[in-house]
Amino acid sequence: MALEVAASTFPYLYSRTGLDSLRQLKGLGYSKFELMIFPPHCWPSELTDADIKEYKAWLDGEGAAITSFCYPLIDNNPNAPDRLMREYTIDRYREAIDLSAELSCPYVVMIPGAYGGLIDPPKPWLDDWFVESAQKVVEHAKSAGIRILLENVPFTHRPTAQDMKELCDRIGDIGVNLDICNSAYIKEDVGAAIRMLGDLIENVHISDSPADVFKHEALGTGIVDPGEAMQALQDIGYDKMTVLEIIADANDPAADPEGDIRKSHAILADHGWAAL
Repeated sequence: MALEVAASTFPYLYSRTGLDSLRQLKGLGYSKFELMIFPPHCWPSELTDADIKEYKAWLDGEGAAITSFCYPLIDNNPNAPDRLMREYTIDRYREAIDLSAELSCPYVVMIPGAYGGLIDPPKPWLDDWFVESAQKVVEHAKSAGIRILLENVPFTHRPTAQDMKELCDRIGDIGVNLDICNSAYIKEDVGAAIRMLGDLIENVHISDSPADVFKHEALGTGIVDPGEAMQALQDIGYDKMTVLEIIADANDPAADPEGDIRKSHAILADHGWAAL
């Protein structure tokens, strides 16, 4: 059976509300979505009861679903040295989890904070802070019937698939959102990474990037091999969602996110994913 594809609202972070973004992507033929949690796009504390009802009514009326929430952590940090920043970040995750439950979305994606300054805290300290934060987030998620997934991201202190496995072991009762582009960018063997993580993988992101500049562009423009990824996903019996995560700012006149999404999905369909 061909793997289903959801579309991310990332291109519309600064140009459309979350709901308007879903409407835009529905016009391209999608009915499954990953919704970005980010102000002003979609920020749980700013949504009124009427806003949430509007989301629900539209999703129900269109037979559509938000299959995952993604929170990109631009200005907060679950493994910050400052305890108050960690608590602030945990509270934002709790709000995302509560909204996820309201909208019948099963997953919230979580990542460690940014890493790579001139002098960073020791990695064991970062691990301890992040694990403590993640366990609090998981506890809240379990009470709401939501699953937390860790994502491998190059600018964190834990960027690899092996890192994801080790963190899952420490945190407990958590899965992985495997980003294929991120894995390829740090020069991992993507197929080996997928096979090593196995059934820890519960959601997948895919896009493309040059080897020398970190991006999430249209497939076919960079280093990502969808065929290699599909073979590995088949080998582990993966049958869940793949999110097409193109990051092209719709406010940029030179960008064409809809065209990039269409071209990328056609490439996915050529390699065994469901066509639009």
